[in-house]
Amino acid sequence: MSDTLLEVRDLYVEFRTRDGIAKAVNGVSYHVAAGETLAVLGESGSGKSVTAQAVMGILDSPPGRITGGEILFQGQDLLTLKEDARRPIRGAGMAMVFQDALSALNPVLTVGDQLGEMFTVHRGMSRKDARARAVELMDRVRIPAAKERVRQYPHQFSGGMRQRIMIAMAMALEPALIIADEPTTALDVTVQAQVMDLLTELRRELGMGLVLITHDLGVVADVADRIVVMYAGRIIESAPVHEIYRAPAHPYTVGLLRSVPRLDHKGRELYAIKGLPPNLTDIPPGCPFHPRCPRARDVCRADVPPLLEVSQDRGSACHFWEETLDAAAR
Repeated sequence: MSDTLLEVRDLYVEFRTRDGIAKAVNGVSYHVAAGETLAVLGESGSGKSVTAQAVMGILDSPPGRITGGEILFQGQDLLTLKEDARRPIRGAGMAMVFQDALSALNPVLTVGDQLGEMFTVHRGMSRKDARARAVELMDRVRIPAAKERVRQYPHQFSGGMRQRIMIAMAMALEPALIIADEPTTALDVTVQAQVMDLLTELRRELGMGLVLITHDLGVVADVADRIVVMYAGRIIESAPVHEIYRAPAHPYTVGLLRSVPRLDHKGRELYAIKGLPPNLTDIPPGCPFHPRCPRARDVCRADVPPLLEVSQDRGSACHFWEETLDAAAR
């Protein structure tokens, strides 16, 4: 794709722990185009955030290390660059909105100083000019009374306002790509909608690519173009967003969709996928989902299914994806 911003190819990441080697990412491949929103879904521990950290070059090492693959950003393999060459890409080329804004922001610096630092470091601006740009950014993400609040500290803002500040920091230098890691966690549903609307609006305005990492299928329904579903460090389904919701082609995706609360199921017990995700130091042979899968058979316990082509731009890592797709479509 000529307009591809980011392409992750066959990425492997592992962590050395006391209990053994945790295989956190196992051959992940995906791409993001300019102006596109890719949602990466899965339970905690599926490898979503570790993949993003590897892309950004902020993986804790040790204990984490990339053992294989390529990460191409605008055609350049980031894994071949030294840190000095890679650092300027963060912020100016790609940026990240972290899950916990209160932890990500420095508690002893005003939000104006933290926003302004982007311009003093990357653009060589004076402190006064950087402060003026910080006010503009706060206005842009709709923080009221920005000129007065620019001198306040992170703890003086609500959770939703802190997340807006994180978004302002991410888009300060108008990067080509933003990675948003669980940007609506711990926010109430009204604020969640406001944050997602803001990210969508900025993506359209700036023409940037957006990678949205989440475990909440309800959050991405109206904003994503494509979805990849991860489990045990692998991509087990990939499809345009409307096809995932219409008829998922993997039993894990079926379970995730059934777990979403629905207004027409009021009073019913909320569905949950049985069992737990596998220990990444001891991933079972065969399909990693087979211990929890209602459709598992002998071949599932023995052979790891590749990401099989379901249709153009759609894949499923399930030996029996046709049966799953037919059942979901009925």
